Amino acid sequence: MAVPAVAAGSSSVENMPETASGPTEDFTEAQKRPQFGTRFLTDPRQVFQHNAWDNVEWSAEQEAAAQKKVLENGQPLPAEKQEEFDSRANEYWNDFYTIHENRFFKDRHWLFTEFPELAPQQKAPHDHEEEGTAVQYRLNGEDVPSSHVDTTFPGASASYRILEVGCGVGNTVFPILKTNNDPGLFVYGCDFSSTAVDLVKSNPDYDSSRCHAFVHDMSDASAEYPMPDRSLDVIVLIFVLSALHPQKMQNSINRLARLLKPGGVLLLRDYGRYDMAQLRFKKGRCLSENFYVRGDGTRVYFFTQDELHDLFSSAGLQKVQNMVDRRLQVNRGKQLTMYRVWLQCKYRKVLAPP
Repeated sequence: MAVPAVAAGSSSVENMPETASGPTEDFTEAQKRPQFGTRFLTDPRQVFQHNAWDNVEWSAEQEAAAQKKVLENGQPLPAEKQEEFDSRANEYWNDFYTIHENRFFKDRHWLFTEFPELAPQQKAPHDHEEEGTAVQYRLNGEDVPSSHVDTTFPGASASYRILEVGCGVGNTVFPILKTNNDPGLFVYGCDFSSTAVDLVKSNPDYDSSRCHAFVHDMSDASAEYPMPDRSLDVIVLIFVLSALHPQKMQNSINRLARLLKPGGVLLLRDYGRYDMAQLRFKKGRCLSENFYVRGDGTRVYFFTQDELHDLFSSAGLQKVQNMVDRRLQVNRGKQLTMYRVWLQCKYRKVLAPP
């Protein structure tokens, strides 16, 4: 197999590279999409028959070529320059959303295939309580109530709560609200960029009785969330953890884990090592090992499965899924092939019997 092609593209494309269907596709059609790992390229002559192929194996030569390219372009920028990108991160992301607003983004209907926890008629996997009762669980040796007496936070009366961190302009939040008909559902969305949150709130589908959008810096472990600890059923991280400085990732995940109910799940999809986006970076864009700055000032890290497992397990979460999606994307019009490497994870907060 050939060395991964590096297709031309803008920094905005690097910011939102994931496969996504158009906003006009309804949930019924989205349900028909097979999960990744089910479309295989068995005849190379048929490569342009579909727009993507799953689990494309790399040869040893291809892997070595990717490693060499990363090494060649991996000289870190000076410390003072790195600090500048860190201190101005909010400014760069606000600029990004100011430029693109919501014209560039597509709703992520594939989420319901890969993450059925977000789909309609879902019940919390730890739903062991009857109405009007409060069941005690033990988490790390501590008694934990499954319901909360705090009724002052947004979504307090909901029975199933989902938080998306790094919600952007709402391309996960709004598909969930449109397709999940659970009357007890409440969806939170937060983003580092106030511009992005303003765009979410200005969307005609924004309904404050079913969702709450707010500005939040997940890298600030001391920053408060509007909901109490142990109140969330699902936390979603889609191409957002990679935007954090690597040294801030563990504390950020630790803080999110506290928000999950016992039995709640954290869902992640993000960049894998040697993804096309990593191989396209030139010299002068590396901040530290596998951590880069784009032309627009936003940053991105490229993970391995082991790195993500260490982050989540150190936060007390238990692996449900941790897989690599080596995908061959195809531009049939231009006859281009592009090799993507994404990671998909599900980790559950430990639910121990009393």
